[in-house]
Amino acid sequence: QVQLVESGGGLVQAGGSLRLSCAASGRTFRSYAMGWFRQAPGKEREFVAAINWSGDSTYYTDSVKGRCTISRDNAKNTVYLQMNSLKPDDTAVYYCAADPDVNAIATKPSRVEYWGQGTQVTVSS
Repeated sequence: QVQLVESGGGLVQAGGSLRLSCAASGRTFRSYAMGWFRQAPGKEREFVAAINWSGDSTYYTDSVKGRCTISRDNAKNTVYLQMNSLKPDDTAVYYCAADPDVNAIATKPSRVEYWGQGTQVTVSS
């Protein structure tokens, strides 16, 4: 069992930055790939970024490439999403996800094993 708790969301002006954190419980954190998704009002949940268990492979949706960086600290059981040059379109609830298979996170979210409760990110224009 893995429990995920997100933090770091908030209100920021366009062009600003936020760093989201996701703390995971359990001693098996390092065996899981991790990812971030987001869901804006009235829209489906969409993939944002993923990272494999070791941190040496990362994946991003096109709309955040060059602006966001996913990273992890296995010693702290934490995954991060650094978001820069934020836009109003980035406004959404951001969810942390964990699955043994990074490809499931990046391409088959319906199969993702664990989800966090989400943290709100609001970008004002």
